[in-house]
Amino acid sequence: MGTTGPEGGGLADDRALLGRTSTAERVADILRTRITEGFFPPGTRLSEDSIGGALGVSRNTLREAFRLLTHERLLVHELNRGVFVRVLAVDDVTDIYRTRRLVERSVLHDLGEPPFELGGLVHAVTGGERDARDGDWKGVSTANIHFHRELVALAGSDRMDELMRGVLAELRLVFHMVDDPRALHEPYLIRNREILDALRAGERTKAERLLVEYLDDSRDQLVQVYTHLMAGDPPTSTG
Repeated sequence: MGTTGPEGGGLADDRALLGRTSTAERVADILRTRITEGFFPPGTRLSEDSIGGALGVSRNTLREAFRLLTHERLLVHELNRGVFVRVLAVDDVTDIYRTRRLVERSVLHDLGEPPFELGGLVHAVTGGERDARDGDWKGVSTANIHFHRELVALAGSDRMDELMRGVLAELRLVFHMVDDPRALHEPYLIRNREILDALRAGERTKAERLLVEYLDDSRDQLVQVYTHLMAGDPPTSTG
């Protein structure tokens, strides 16, 4: 059967796009990881020549990857200047926490009856505690992000998982600008465990209350720190 009729819809002409699109998505995955890990800090200009050469991809593929990450609000295109890792405003931080509160709270509220599948949360909590003992505060930050992703994963919703991946990736842009990650993340190690313990005990309502208090306190702390930071010398774009 040919592909020129209604069933094919002329898609054979688009076949070449499959390889290019999948490559662009793979490049976006690589850059997303490097951005969220702090390899490219907020304000950094991303060089097409350097990145394209390092990854061995075409300019068009790289620009498509940039476009994907711009849509995720990790990058921003500045006319006649290039593409930069985004520097969030204080209002962005507040909005991120508003979104987190809505999503994460709803997950716990709608969990149903215990027992709950908590293996991912256990791994995130114990990993964060181990990193804290080793003095690896970047690792603690990563473990904390994993904790909240695993919490949302309890809903069993691919859409929620994808939403939170983007929201938490944006949040890490803020974390990378804070000079004292220990002060930012250490107080929440015990609070992660308290939420986990409540869920282990089947106390969903208690876990929900602890989570709301946690997110509100975390928002207030981070907004205060970030407001002070942005009032001083925010990072400048670098080549």
